[in-house]
Amino acid sequence: MPDANLFLLVLIIILAIGFGFTNGLNDAANAIATAIGTRALSPRAAVILASIFNFAGAATGLEVARTIGRGILIPEAVTYLTVIAALASVIAWTAFATYRGLPVSLTHGFLVALAASGAAAVGGEAVIWNVMTRVMSAVVSAPLLGFAGGFALMVALYWVFRRVAPDKIQRLFSKLQVPAAAFVAYAHGKNDGQMPIGVITMALVIYYGDANLWERLSVTDPQMWWVIAISALSISSGMGLGGWRVIKTVGMRVTKLRPIGGFTAQASAAAVIEGASQLGIPVSTTHCVSSAVMGVGATTRFSAVRWGIAGNIVAAWILTFPICGALGYFFSWLLHVIV
Repeated sequence: MPDANLFLLVLIIILAIGFGFTNGLNDAANAIATAIGTRALSPRAAVILASIFNFAGAATGLEVARTIGRGILIPEAVTYLTVIAALASVIAWTAFATYRGLPVSLTHGFLVALAASGAAAVGGEAVIWNVMTRVMSAVVSAPLLGFAGGFALMVALYWVFRRVAPDKIQRLFSKLQVPAAAFVAYAHGKNDGQMPIGVITMALVIYYGDANLWERLSVTDPQMWWVIAISALSISSGMGLGGWRVIKTVGMRVTKLRPIGGFTAQASAAAVIEGASQLGIPVSTTHCVSSAVMGVGATTRFSAVRWGIAGNIVAAWILTFPICGALGYFFSWLLHVIV
């Protein structure tokens, strides 16, 4: 008789790879959007650069993966069915949003779907609320820090380079955008890129009944390295094969960016994401990069930001919570009825 648990484990791994791929299509595209928007990098070069540094970030910082896998739900609520329901919810919503060219937060979409899925199975006590509250506070603080950082750094750079010829500034920051894009991609791998890693490890812990797998999770571990590798590769594949609608929205449509503005948005967003990663707090690359771009645009004049497009982005952020929560609850309920 086939092993039902093995089938569910394989299904979750496949869904986690799909999750990583849609992350690359949507969220990870933000890592290179501004560099492409200012033409500092060609799309091909930007994708290669982002893929390499996203992998590096995923391999060197795993605190966010551990928060995702064992910090949101109590152990009794972490089952194959709750994880499958959460994954199906966020993949469906992200696929739709990407088709519409809207950058959304896969991070928060998955966490809300996972919490709702666990609540449908066990009740409200399934959620570890002190951790969930800390994560949800970043929904507000990360975009605000991204906007304020982009605005403040842009003002500072304008003052520092006020007597430098514009063409020299253009050349300098066209070059600086390359390491800035690499920094954003690295920060993404260390934070958002941890999602599929956390999901696959969660499933392995359920299958083997061994919570010590969280401590062994490392790119150097002979039995766990593949979890990090396959997760990073799935995100890189998504970046390489699509996401151009989202790149156009963030890098070209929100505001007109020059290389100095692209560098500023990247540096500000990456600093916020890296700080959150050190604390083990999942944040959204989408939120940080988009808000930093808005902050940079606002330094020219308030009307330089296309607030109608920015409003659509914010609306998509907000809708992510009720939609993913509702889908997670419904899919979890349905799976528990069927299985």
